[in-house]
Amino acid sequence: IFPCVFQAILIFCWVYVRKYQSRRESEVISTITAIFALAVALISSALLPVDIFLVSYMKNQNGTFKDWADANVSRQIEDTVLYGYYTLYSIILFCVFLWIPFVYFYYEEKEEDDGNTCSQIKTALKYTLGFITICAVLLLIGAFVPLDIPNKKNSTEWEKVKLLFEEFGSSHGLTALSFSISSLTVIGMLAAITYTAYGMSALPLNLIKGTTSAAYERLENTEDIEEVEQHLLRIKSKCRDGRPLSSRDRRTVQQLEERLRTLRRRERHLESIEKSWWAKFCEAIRPLKIVWGVLFIIVALLFTVSLFLSNLDKALHSAGFDSGFIILGTNLTNPLNMLLPVLQTVFPLDYILITTIVMYFIFTSMAGIRNMGIWFFWIRLYKIRRGKTRPQALLFLCMILLLIVLHTSYMIYSLAPQYVMYGSQKYLVQVSWNTFLKKKNLVFSDFFICSVLAFLSDQCIVTRTYLFLHKFWFFSAAYYFGNWAFIAVFLIGLIVSCCKGKKSVIEGEVDEDDSDMSDDELSVYYH
Repeated sequence: IFPCVFQAILIFCWVYVRKYQSRRESEVISTITAIFALAVALISSALLPVDIFLVSYMKNQNGTFKDWADANVSRQIEDTVLYGYYTLYSIILFCVFLWIPFVYFYYEEKEEDDGNTCSQIKTALKYTLGFITICAVLLLIGAFVPLDIPNKKNSTEWEKVKLLFEEFGSSHGLTALSFSISSLTVIGMLAAITYTAYGMSALPLNLIKGTTSAAYERLENTEDIEEVEQHLLRIKSKCRDGRPLSSRDRRTVQQLEERLRTLRRRERHLESIEKSWWAKFCEAIRPLKIVWGVLFIIVALLFTVSLFLSNLDKALHSAGFDSGFIILGTNLTNPLNMLLPVLQTVFPLDYILITTIVMYFIFTSMAGIRNMGIWFFWIRLYKIRRGKTRPQALLFLCMILLLIVLHTSYMIYSLAPQYVMYGSQKYLVQVSWNTFLKKKNLVFSDFFICSVLAFLSDQCIVTRTYLFLHKFWFFSAAYYFGNWAFIAVFLIGLIVSCCKGKKSVIEGEVDEDDSDMSDDELSVYYH
């Protein structure tokens, strides 16, 4: 089944990248990089359901371990999952700090200078060196900054240095990698707050509201063309007697001519859409889109309520800021944390739900990036448009998705902490009861769902995801505050999306800075 899933992911990534990339500016190296990075993001997102499934599969429903799941086998499975995480996360580090920056700067140099390839590679490597330096600094900080600082006041500086190298050797450098990934996860948290939170509100409401009619837009566009042409004629009539136009009139004529070119491009696009079979098909499945939109908004509200209750529980009952707001037990349950244990009774409904949640976050993130574009603070860098997206924008999109995937695991943990820790595991408890009449000890056995209360016992196996998320308390504290920001941005995006009207049927496909040659890039989608 895994080869089939891998092939399906590659096919989806190829179709997605080819759908949005510009035909005139496409490059083989940028296309391969985007497809590979997007595939790594999707494969990494599948690790969480696999991790939960494996720790649950080692135990029976009555709380006992299966015959084959002895201590050595359990440890091998845990280590395999852990090294699977570190392998994929190492690939993510390679993509974020080396491959994607190099391809980005190489393409930038190629646009500016079509000369020597060696010169372009040297310049791209020079800029990429800055990203490599940042990665090296993060690895060094994670490797040589101990989590447990010795309290001995009489310890010498040499003893402290020896402790650093001893910790680095005992962890085989995995702590350094964990620190680097956690640093990127914080950046992914900011990307999720910006794009995922908005996508969760914009995607369902856009499906419900739909788009304006192509025929109606074409009628309005024709009226705008006539109005601009009449305005141009009135201005040009001033120079019929040979008098030159004033500088103000010349600027107005130039602006009107640019506006007229844009309107005529819109006319061509609207005419193509009106005649296309794809537009007719979308109109036929309009009721299905409304149903999906209603379903998505219900799921988004369910996630938001669950996240709010989970964060509120941490605010009221956690061990505090210094512990990263880690909570021992669930005091305020949330809908999702209640639903997953119920679904555990019917295999494999709980795994289907957790996989659906992960993919929901990925696709809403894609929708948010597509609607908003790529921003650096208040500066808009790139737009994501069907058939017109520049290679640099696709590289940025894939990098953002890689970072968001890193934060997805903590988002799922916030929604269902008990399930992410133990899955569907149960543990056996034996209670001894001394009867005075028969003077015998009666032993009763009962099994319970694994929770934080069983953390110290060896009857429940914690997922590697949980241990990875709580390796550094200060990152957990940052994620806690990030969840509040996520909720706030989602509510703001929901209000904004409700107030906005219907989107244009050619939303984002025609801009004033487009050339007339770019009109041909979209014809493949309409005919």
